Amino acid sequence: MTLVMPGSAQLVMGHRTIGRIAIRIWLGCLAVGGVVLVVAMTSRTHLFSLMTNSTLLGLGRWLLIAGAVSWVALLLDAWRLGRPLQLSRNHRLWMTGVNAALCFATAGVMFFAAHLVAVQNSFIGTVFASSTVKGPEGGRYNVLLLGGDSGPDRSGLRPDSLTVASIDADTGRTVLIGLPRNLQDIHFPKGSVMAKQFPRGFDCEGCYLNAVNTWANDHASLFPKTTKDPGLEATMGAVEETTGLKLSYYAMVNMHGFSKLIDAVGGVTVNVQERTAIGGIGSPIRGWIPAGEQKLTGDQALWYSRSRVQNDDWSRMGRQKCVMNAMLHQVSPKKVLFNVEKIADSSKALLTTNIPASDLDVFMDLALKAKSQKVSTVSLVPPVIYTGSPDFDKVRRMIDKAIAKAEGRSTNPGGIIDARLSLPKLDDTADPRQANQSDDLDSTC
Repeated sequence: MTLVMPGSAQLVMGHRTIGRIAIRIWLGCLAVGGVVLVVAMTSRTHLFSLMTNSTLLGLGRWLLIAGAVSWVALLLDAWRLGRPLQLSRNHRLWMTGVNAALCFATAGVMFFAAHLVAVQNSFIGTVFASSTVKGPEGGRYNVLLLGGDSGPDRSGLRPDSLTVASIDADTGRTVLIGLPRNLQDIHFPKGSVMAKQFPRGFDCEGCYLNAVNTWANDHASLFPKTTKDPGLEATMGAVEETTGLKLSYYAMVNMHGFSKLIDAVGGVTVNVQERTAIGGIGSPIRGWIPAGEQKLTGDQALWYSRSRVQNDDWSRMGRQKCVMNAMLHQVSPKKVLFNVEKIADSSKALLTTNIPASDLDVFMDLALKAKSQKVSTVSLVPPVIYTGSPDFDKVRRMIDKAIAKAEGRSTNPGGIIDARLSLPKLDDTADPRQANQSDDLDSTC
């Protein structure tokens, strides 16, 4: 009975005051649980808000610890009230064994829950430390996703993977916009530091889109002292000017920590459309990922996302989108719950973002909505866009068309057909580059 209703044994046979207090606390916990259940059934966003509130998480952790200690104390007292010394030997042994099992099980579950709450709180406080909240632009959250690649042979951290996730704030319908790392002639917003330094565009030697971050960080003295990260600010400005979209947030993933996240969720299943090399970028090829449906480990998923041996950057961009799509649909709340500590530890090492903790409830809700929606893609790659001298007007029209189509709006107002926006179809249906231009990424991958 102490397991079902803590304090009931004391109320009947022991210290009644303690029994009344314990039962009242237990009934209060049931009432709180009922309220949370109602919130979960009526507003998923509010439930996520409770789950990510650092104050509530901190309070909840200590309440779980106090509850575990108190519950075990009540179980031990209930065992004492059962007068074990007056029982037969076998009966006494069984009673003691059952009571010990209840103590360990109850305390173990609650201490583990307190540990998970502490992990969650630490993760949120470390990764989502920003306090600046930004609302959607034109009904959409535009988040810049960067895959950062750094190493001893590289000058600074260069985001070799750049994708804008444009997410409908109501439905979660997402359009992924892929920007090649070697996009040239980049322009910057008027009045910005970068626009003053490069009024005719980013036209220095080797100045591609992925080099904006390094150049700005190397010349940080040109930026106001209030600028925390000149490289990211300059990169976000370049992406906004290129796409015509106002960015809400960014998320930078360290490519070398990406594999840890995949391993933390137990791998990811991908339809490998072409045999892909492991290694070969500044080192010998040390293996291959065969074509066909494969469950990839973290290391394999990393190389499938970044390898460009025997293919090109456009193929790599397509493969990256397929891995993103697979993660979106395969990482379930159940997987997250059972691997929360591994995910939190890996995410601290690989993720940098300016999404504030106060907006986590919004993005958690959007992520679940996005799982049931199609994901569209549009990429600024040849032969549609020549990266050496991009037609930025065409780029913006392509993006506007893709977003309008995803929202169910007319993409051909007035019946005017612009042949320049038609995307060529590749003959090979197993070509990963198909994922760069798709209305339904899931079926393409």
